[in-house]
Amino acid sequence: MEFIPAKTILQKSVFGGNWFGIDYNMNLYKGCCHGCIYCDSRSDCYKVENFDTVRAKKDELQILEKELRTKRKKGVIGIGAMSDTYNPFEKQYEITRNALKLIKKYSFGVSVETKSDLIVRDMDVFKEIERLHNVILKFTITTADDNLAKIIEPNVCVSSIRLKAMKQLSENGLFVGTLLTPILPFMTDTEENIKEIIRLSYENGAKFVWSMGGVTLRENQRTYFYNQLDEHFKGLKDRYVNTFGNNYICNSPNKNISTIFKEECRKYGLLYKMQDIIQAYKKRDTYFEQLDLFFD
Repeated sequence: MEFIPAKTILQKSVFGGNWFGIDYNMNLYKGCCHGCIYCDSRSDCYKVENFDTVRAKKDELQILEKELRTKRKKGVIGIGAMSDTYNPFEKQYEITRNALKLIKKYSFGVSVETKSDLIVRDMDVFKEIERLHNVILKFTITTADDNLAKIIEPNVCVSSIRLKAMKQLSENGLFVGTLLTPILPFMTDTEENIKEIIRLSYENGAKFVWSMGGVTLRENQRTYFYNQLDEHFKGLKDRYVNTFGNNYICNSPNKNISTIFKEECRKYGLLYKMQDIIQAYKKRDTYFEQLDLFFD
């Protein structure tokens, strides 16, 4: 594991709380080895060289503790946006686990997105954090077909294993759900796949399913994606080029999936609108705000 210099760990969220109500972003690792063929973080605009090589940040726990100690606003910290914090190295180094303990110590909340079942290891810390603040845990599920998952997300556990992990966390009272994103046109945008993911999410304790209608493609990300299509799905790249050109947002041509998605979520009583999800898991915010005023 290479440790690279870092000046700061926490960054204020640029989304103003509109992305699952987070106030801060935190990436404990740089790069990701999951190998997902569609990953937006490969884009040149993020300036992550050697993206498939995972690196940690030198002295990051000490930096993080200093930043947590000096923040006046006790908000929710988002983890996993640029790289999955539960990569294989986390099992040995426990950087994420120790960061979560600091988050608990300083009474912050946490919002995690992952494709790894390693997150279950930290269930005890999530439960401790939830006693003091808000917790939301999200599993990215793009396909209900494990065989397809092995191709488009080759170096991480398949969807069925993620769903089992979701069930464990849910059964222990944590607020969990599914990120059904991206939806890959001509690959995962079938009505059958959408219905199956929503059904399986419900059966494994999800409180919500959030989705967008397609995939983003730009710069280096598009090149990598198309190379993978050439390797695994012959002829599909030409279909993308002919349909989307150089578009950044490539929405599915299947116009039925949006309606199907909403109908299925309502059928199972799952939240699917961003503001409803935020409101549901932040149900105790007033209490936490009062605590913040008391301790300021």
